[in-house]
Amino acid sequence: MKKILFFDGDGTLWYPKATKRTVKPFWVYLDEKTKNNFLDHLEIAPTVIETLTLLRKKGVRLIILSTHPDKLKNADKVLYSKVKNFDLHDLFDAYYVTAEYPEAKGEKIVEIINGLNIKKSDALMIGDSYKWDFESAKNFGVDALLINSDYHLEHIQEEPVDKDKVIEEVEEILNHI
Repeated sequence: MKKILFFDGDGTLWYPKATKRTVKPFWVYLDEKTKNNFLDHLEIAPTVIETLTLLRKKGVRLIILSTHPDKLKNADKVLYSKVKNFDLHDLFDAYYVTAEYPEAKGEKIVEIINGLNIKKSDALMIGDSYKWDFESAKNFGVDALLINSDYHLEHIQEEPVDKDKVIEEVEEILNHI
């Protein structure tokens, strides 16, 4: 059983109500109609609360790693507002904003597991972006699952992903831990 799970936020735990996983979710923070009230345009993805609650009961550490198209200080506030809005603070051990380059999540995962003295084989990253979530973790030797989305296809057509590493909803991680 995995000891620590890392979750991407946008597109994985929550997404825009209007587009769900058909369009990269960060548009909601940039669009003039939604950027000032983005929380009104986001919803928690199906099975997230139930799955996280079960994982907490099993003693698995849960961490959010999120990249946001804004300066780090504001990005921290934005992430906190989403965690609070979806009442996730009691389900996660920690949440971090990572720098805005593809390797940042993999680097942060290694930093966290090294600090906790957890082996890479005991960690798992779950995200909706091939490059920023899945590949980032894999490049640092950490197992990963990719949430199926219309926009991840652009990357996995170039570099195929094992079908068993692609899931439809968060609850399916229970089959991989």
